[in-house]
Amino acid sequence: MRLMFQTSLLAGVAAFALTGAAEAACPAVTVADMQGLEPTYPQQFELAEFEAAADCDLAFSENPAIADLNGRILGNGDLLPVDERLPAEPLVVAPYDAIGQYGGVLTGLSKATESGTSDVLSIRHVNFVRYSDDLQTLVPNVAKAWEWNGDYTVLTITLREGHKWSDGHPFTAEDVVFWHNDLILNPDVYTKTPDRWLFAGEPATVEALDAVTVRFTFPVPTPGIMNRFAVDYGQPFQPMHFLSQYMPKYNDNADALAAEHGFENGAAVVDFYYGGSDWKDVPSPLLKDDAKAVALGRAVVPTLESHIVIEDTSEGRHLVANPYFHQVDTAGNQLPYINEINEEYVQEKEVQNLKIMNGEVSWKQQAVFLEDFPLLKENEGQGNYTISFAPTFGENIFYAFNRTHQDEVLREIFNDIRFLRAMSIAMNRDEINEIVYLGQGVPMQATPAEHKTVAFVTEEHLTQDIDYDPDRANALLDEMGLTDSDGDGVRERPDGQPLVIRLLYSTQGAPEKIHELVRDYWSAVGVRVDIKEVTSDEYRASGNNNDLDVTVWKNDNSAGPTISQDSIGFVPPFGDYFNPGTGFGWAAWKTSGGSEGIEPPQVVKDLWTLSEEFIQNVMGTERSNELGAQIIDIHVDNLLKIGTVGDIKGPFLYHNTLQNVRPITAKSYDFYWTYPYRPTQWWLAQ
Repeated sequence: MRLMFQTSLLAGVAAFALTGAAEAACPAVTVADMQGLEPTYPQQFELAEFEAAADCDLAFSENPAIADLNGRILGNGDLLPVDERLPAEPLVVAPYDAIGQYGGVLTGLSKATESGTSDVLSIRHVNFVRYSDDLQTLVPNVAKAWEWNGDYTVLTITLREGHKWSDGHPFTAEDVVFWHNDLILNPDVYTKTPDRWLFAGEPATVEALDAVTVRFTFPVPTPGIMNRFAVDYGQPFQPMHFLSQYMPKYNDNADALAAEHGFENGAAVVDFYYGGSDWKDVPSPLLKDDAKAVALGRAVVPTLESHIVIEDTSEGRHLVANPYFHQVDTAGNQLPYINEINEEYVQEKEVQNLKIMNGEVSWKQQAVFLEDFPLLKENEGQGNYTISFAPTFGENIFYAFNRTHQDEVLREIFNDIRFLRAMSIAMNRDEINEIVYLGQGVPMQATPAEHKTVAFVTEEHLTQDIDYDPDRANALLDEMGLTDSDGDGVRERPDGQPLVIRLLYSTQGAPEKIHELVRDYWSAVGVRVDIKEVTSDEYRASGNNNDLDVTVWKNDNSAGPTISQDSIGFVPPFGDYFNPGTGFGWAAWKTSGGSEGIEPPQVVKDLWTLSEEFIQNVMGTERSNELGAQIIDIHVDNLLKIGTVGDIKGPFLYHNTLQNVRPITAKSYDFYWTYPYRPTQWWLAQ
């Protein structure tokens, strides 16, 4: 059926090319009024599908300001007509409520470069596919279609004919192959291929079958990889035409070209632009070195996203609409509607709230906590914004003691299950729920799988060791020999030193009040806690350097689509760079084949085997659920992360001038914030 659909699509495109100008106006279909049309995928159409269903020929229109916006993109030339900039097969988007109006600047807030930026980044984000706003249906985006072989080892992806990068250069399957073979597998870019792009320890094979067809061949069944392409920040394509000119493999003069602009060699230029990272919000060349960026003739690498960075400073980023973006609305208007995005960096929560209350923020969901809700709700009218609740995934704040601590005495304490149980039952989760979450959550243990998205997390898992019992906590600590011999209220370690835990935190990861409460709970049973707020960058650096006594963050990267394709939360260090967990010494032992780090107990070793098999099975099958249950058992029985409160409703807000906004299905990094809600069809009432 899919092959027949693709054939008809190609025929429709050919017919459109022959007929030229539209012969019949197309209906301005919206989600609110689909006018009887039923698309194959929710809320969007392929061009030929839409024209056939509506019996029309879609004529294309452009943003009247697009030439001026294009002129602000360093290195872009004059624009061709809009129908020559769009793909031959654009994606046709049905707006939620109305055909939008062009113009305006959307303002978002982040903490700093690489700190809370994904909320704003998701507004412009694209990937092969995305989840529809039901958070269940995979739908096309950059990719037009995809097909698996029978055992999920060969994935064929079909791109859009005529798709172009933001500088007008053709985007083809070769850009996908280049990303994989010349960046991901390139030792000049990555000293070691990132684990996330290895499958049972081996890389995939990526081939361009023709200009619009790319084939991934995996060494083992990899059924969840389409979920990665739907929810992940990383984009599996990079502009070969731009980056390859600095690679001797493609250009004999690459090093000389680099030297002309003050670089040691071509590899240094690739590092300058790509930075050895799929993460798109690393400092752009404009922030790294503005003079070199200008000398190279580009501000940033060309993109397929809806907006492109044109300014990057220590105070924020500014972006303008991509004149070659691949989407149109049902009236033929090229998206996005919004001309510009302004991303401001605001570290302090008080300043963030003040800007919101002053009506200066268009959209905000990340790092807005329930403790902020009463204040922001009270000032809703003053700031002309709407603040609402949404269900959350992965918002259960966890505390993970450093099981491979560099201090051997603390390491021994932190690996004693009696200590971990004492710390868990010393917490008054009901009080946390009332004070921090306004009674909107449920006391809950941490699990590496979001229970609302999988079938193998049980009520017993969620309630294990969560009952508030400070007497029992004291008894467990006494049993360990952690006594308070001098009566100062602080227990002593076996070496006689006071048992003091340093708790560093960032407000991006959790509301400050929860740490103050946990400090008091643990201090009440004789474990002194010194808390200190640091920036997200400082926190992550300390965590990834194994310098934290206890890590604390949201339990994101745990929803079904994430764990179906990546086991980072299942195995040491139980997180990634942006959300470090614990057990860095265990991870080093595994990576080095036992020559470095600290050998983990057998039960932790088992996690690698179980997790590898888990991601080779289709999520929801009997075997997948069996493996998942075993993984959860190990995590909960060993309290690898101690949870607090889950099933939280989280606030999100938007300025009332922002249109085509619908209530979000979930406030969740795990589905990449706004990506399922199609912000390219948002518009600003002027």
